[in-house]
Amino acid sequence: MQEGFTYLETGKYKQAEGFFKNVLKEYPTNKTARLCYGRAVGLNGKSRLAVNLFTNLLKDYPTDFEVKLNYAESLLWNKQYEEAESYYQKLILENNQSFPALLGFANTLSNLKKFEKALLYVDKALEVLPGNNNALVSKKYMRLGLANDKVNTQNYLAAEEILKENFIDFKKDKETLLNLANLYLISNQTDKAKETYKILGEKPENKFTSLNGIALAYHLDANDKEALKISEQTVQLLNKNTDSLSTKQTKERYIQALIWNKKYKLAKNEIDQLISENKNPENWILSLRATLNIYKSDFKKSIADYNLILKKDSASFDGNLGKANALKATGFYKSAYQSAENTLTFYKNQKDAANFIKQLDASFTPVLESKVSYSFDNGDNEATAYDVKTEIPFSTKFKILGNYNYRTTSNPVTDLKAITNNFTLGASYQILNNVTVKGNFGVTSLESETNNYKQLLTDIFLQMKPFKLQNLELGYKRDIQNFNAALLDEQIVQNNLILNYSVSTNFNLGWFTQYYYTFQSDDNARNLLFTSLYYNILKKPSMKAGINYQNLSFKNQVPTVYFSPSKFNAVEVFVNLIKDETAAKNKEWFYGITAATGLQYIENDDGQSTYRVDAKFGYKFSERALINLYGLQSNIASAVATAGSTGFTYTEFGFRFKWLILSKPFYKK
Repeated sequence: MQEGFTYLETGKYKQAEGFFKNVLKEYPTNKTARLCYGRAVGLNGKSRLAVNLFTNLLKDYPTDFEVKLNYAESLLWNKQYEEAESYYQKLILENNQSFPALLGFANTLSNLKKFEKALLYVDKALEVLPGNNNALVSKKYMRLGLANDKVNTQNYLAAEEILKENFIDFKKDKETLLNLANLYLISNQTDKAKETYKILGEKPENKFTSLNGIALAYHLDANDKEALKISEQTVQLLNKNTDSLSTKQTKERYIQALIWNKKYKLAKNEIDQLISENKNPENWILSLRATLNIYKSDFKKSIADYNLILKKDSASFDGNLGKANALKATGFYKSAYQSAENTLTFYKNQKDAANFIKQLDASFTPVLESKVSYSFDNGDNEATAYDVKTEIPFSTKFKILGNYNYRTTSNPVTDLKAITNNFTLGASYQILNNVTVKGNFGVTSLESETNNYKQLLTDIFLQMKPFKLQNLELGYKRDIQNFNAALLDEQIVQNNLILNYSVSTNFNLGWFTQYYYTFQSDDNARNLLFTSLYYNILKKPSMKAGINYQNLSFKNQVPTVYFSPSKFNAVEVFVNLIKDETAAKNKEWFYGITAATGLQYIENDDGQSTYRVDAKFGYKFSERALINLYGLQSNIASAVATAGSTGFTYTEFGFRFKWLILSKPFYKK
């Protein structure tokens, strides 16, 4: 039977199966032939038949330890891990020095994802047969599994230590290096990821995996230009001898790098070429097209592609989480939740999906925000204010709004003082995925030495996204002229009709316009137009620069009461640098600074130079709490409402605290 043994030892299981089948025709009761036939059948993929063969063999030889070992192993082949676990335990009690029993038990535990216990028993097997390659290979995969569990629970340091232990037995092992590099990417240790990919690339057969990984690391490090440079070099290395997997991964990374760098036309050409070569495009090609459309804000097209991906593979990570992001961007929040939760059913504890749900939860969790400020100008007006507002969402569509403001204003020169208390209560409701209506109603109460009154406050806004990359807001707002104590005494009610419109582009240019038409209780009327054209220079941190234009005019001029020119124009250039609080991680600082300078023209006077500086600096304690200080100063006349605003400067600074009152939205409680 040596020929059959050789087939088994060299992995020629089909030949071994045929050989021992013929032997059993002549010697049907031969135990060795039955054992070898059962092994050949099982290793040839017929695991259920192997279990039946060894079950019958065990009936004939119930005390034979070798038969028991083969029966236990057949349970492993047939993925009956729980039955195998209990059976191996009995075998180890029978002989705790049996290498096959110890290794089989360790492998069973590994398949049950009991990696720590599996490592304990594979070490016992290695005590019996030190240096056994099969046991060392099993131990490598057990460490990979355990490290993956640690990554899923964000215990990155422990995962790193476990993976590095593999290098003791398998120096520069490819699978371990890939897992280690992935750990560094997930934990934002991009420099370590690059070094790990470089080590992987020391072997020529790994050069594409190495370079593609390094490009991804540069992208996560917010250096998309370098990512594209590496991807361009890598794609040039492809030739007809390159294996299909490396070709696919390299083209995929190159197209991703084009998208990251907003080279959308080139990316589309590459994707179109791939589609023309594949009449039935694979999911990775569809995913690239969906990603391109997300970056271009063509979310409907993106969702359509993700649906095609999920039709082919319901467990697709890109399909489920990509669709979740596209649905969120289009205002379909419930469906976005569902897609993200689908991702977690297939990829338990996956960090990106879990963070997506966490961020979505945060946007619908009751929030309280308070602000204390102090302002003054060189006309001796001073004001101190305390403001608190809250949003309490009861669903992804409906939320209650509340605001209270207490403000004191005074002027020691005119000896005027006033206190106002403003209270509003309102609601916001998402009518359609791209249309939301928001309204507030309340009252303002004034107390001064010469006057006491109450007035109605209200605002109603319709917020829309009529087309991609566009936002439109139409509204009405009723309030009181409250810049200083003198104006409060005038009891001037303002009725504002408001239009806000913004449009972004896929080539970094943006435009924002705001228009106010105000009719007042003193029979005056105001037109105010503000428009801003800007260019996004950087993504991280966000940096943009542009030009602003402002036009202001009043029907009647009452310069002794408030600034009310018949015509006012201002032009300024500005630069804005922001690390936004929403982008900041826990226990991280955030900031923002805007600087602007220009010219203003009041009536027919000569142009006067203007400046404006606005800055904030804050700290994010956790996902639920942050704090920041802010300050601003401006000498633009339209920024104030006092009489004779020429030459005025206005300064304000304050303190703000934001806190998510609950840990989860109401609808998740």
